[in-house]
Amino acid sequence: MNFALWPVLKQKKALAGLIIIAVLWLMALFAPLVAPGEPGARVGRSHQPPSIEHVLGTTKMGRDVYRQFVWGARSSLSVGFVTGIAITVLGTAIGLIAGYAGGRTDACLDLATNAVLVIPNMPLLILLASFAGTVGPMTIMTIIALTSWPWGARMTRSQTMALRNRDFVTASKMIGEPAWRIIFVEVLPNLTTLIGINLVGSIIYAIVAQTTLEYLGFGDPLKVSWGTMLYNAQNSSAIMVGAWWDIGVPALGIALTGLGLALLNFTFDEIANPQLRSGPALTRWFRLNRARNRELELGR
Repeated sequence: MNFALWPVLKQKKALAGLIIIAVLWLMALFAPLVAPGEPGARVGRSHQPPSIEHVLGTTKMGRDVYRQFVWGARSSLSVGFVTGIAITVLGTAIGLIAGYAGGRTDACLDLATNAVLVIPNMPLLILLASFAGTVGPMTIMTIIALTSWPWGARMTRSQTMALRNRDFVTASKMIGEPAWRIIFVEVLPNLTTLIGINLVGSIIYAIVAQTTLEYLGFGDPLKVSWGTMLYNAQNSSAIMVGAWWDIGVPALGIALTGLGLALLNFTFDEIANPQLRSGPALTRWFRLNRARNRELELGR
């Protein structure tokens, strides 16, 4: 089944999710224009509530929360999306190789996947971060990517094993097509929906994992991100003194990002699961793809 972006974009859930993510990304990319100035600069009194001068209030150190929120989006979104892509690429590659090759290759890769899967992920992240000490965004991305790929690899392996026995793959083998071409031309296009689900889920997990590590104090408190904003707010007892904006603003940013990505994931789920499919655009697209797949298999 070939993946088309247009039917997805015509779904209201997916469109709403893309708008949310696009607004957050544009805000992060144009941070110098949206919130000019140094995010770590002291500009007001301690824990000043939202006002005309400081629309989202100030922190205990007198820093502007709005400015920190905008600049913090750069780090949080960059780490989330780059790490999510790395997790997806690594998991998809391992799953494809294991599922298509079979035999000893599959057994070895499956053993490695299961070995990482049996270790609780978040405690492993905390353990690795504690050994590294205070870590920057690059170290956090590396730790998350190297410990979070097995779920995607497991799902990709399962789907690849099912696809390698399909008629169009068998026909490609019989006419002598090389394995790499079969994987990239015949198998991989039929996994795009699953890859999309893995990617969105990995991005959400990466953002939550980064925020958790930074909130627990493993990040660099001098680097502005939504996680370090929460860490500094916790250390300054923001809730105890009634400075709800100090915690609420970065938490809202994380929640909005998760909402936007979840709306996209719902649409990918509809593509992957026939029982969830709805909407005339998706229905017409699925019927067209089923007809094309039948013609392709009959032609081969």
